[in-house]
Amino acid sequence: MKFCKKYEEYMQTQDEKKLPAVGFKNLKKILKRCRTGTIVSHRSQSSSSSSSSSSPDICPHHCPVCDGTFFPSLMKEMSAVVGCFNKRAQKLLDVHLATGFRKYYVWCRGKFQGNHGALIQEGKDLVAYAIINAIALRKILKKYDKIHYSKHGQAFRSQVQSMHMEILQSPWLCELIAFHINLRETSRKAFEGPSLVFNDGKPSLSCELSDTFKIEIDLTCSICLDTVFDSVSLTCGHIFCYMCACKSGSVTIVDGLQAAKSTAKCPLCREAGVYEGALHLDELNILLSRSCPEYWEERLQNERVERIRQAKQHWESQSRAFLGI
Repeated sequence: MKFCKKYEEYMQTQDEKKLPAVGFKNLKKILKRCRTGTIVSHRSQSSSSSSSSSSPDICPHHCPVCDGTFFPSLMKEMSAVVGCFNKRAQKLLDVHLATGFRKYYVWCRGKFQGNHGALIQEGKDLVAYAIINAIALRKILKKYDKIHYSKHGQAFRSQVQSMHMEILQSPWLCELIAFHINLRETSRKAFEGPSLVFNDGKPSLSCELSDTFKIEIDLTCSICLDTVFDSVSLTCGHIFCYMCACKSGSVTIVDGLQAAKSTAKCPLCREAGVYEGALHLDELNILLSRSCPEYWEERLQNERVERIRQAKQHWESQSRAFLGI
């Protein structure tokens, strides 16, 4: 079965949820309309000049049909898909991580209405929704490059990633995978699928939708080179220990990542302004604390000392400033 048909059948099963989708069929029609024109253009160029200065794998000009319709449409659709995914994932995990009276209220409501099974299924459906849309984006851009003999599709994908609209970069996807594994450990009704894998003592999250598509999320902090502790994801999608992220952002743990300057850059991709919207990965922290209890306790004790030291220095400096010392 071709992916276009498979994608349409999948989205039809999600009609009740009214999820936005990539207009795969419409985008293919746009590409089909300009296919003939592109071929004719290349033939006319080759007949007029036997030696062309342009490289055969680079499109010598932008396609007015596609550039005016294809990329704007795809950008709009992907923005809607990623926005919907992030919003639904956040809502789902807020329910699961509820505390205090709200946790008791959610538990009672779920008990009486039988929503616990629906909560698990919603998480599973969201991961499948993210992965199949990521595949759709890759396939349609690959088709664009094939038709136009260009690399503009690859360039567009890089642009999407720089704008944080690549759905596989979303920290909520990492949280959902951890959410799945946490439920599997505590509920017999939880589904199989995602897993926490250790290779040479280095952990990673693994999620496989098909034999040809697999997600691997490395859980090693690139600053301390150890398993991430009290993990946070910067808006660029890279994951670090909270304390390591504070050090790289030149802020204290008391001030938090929100206090980082807009010029502060990610240690990996060197993108600026990625600290303000950082997300604490609570589900991932729960998973790692259960999977590596000895390591987690050791890091907890070590960082507790450092947190107390920084908090003491902070309040001492605040007191001196208040007293004018």
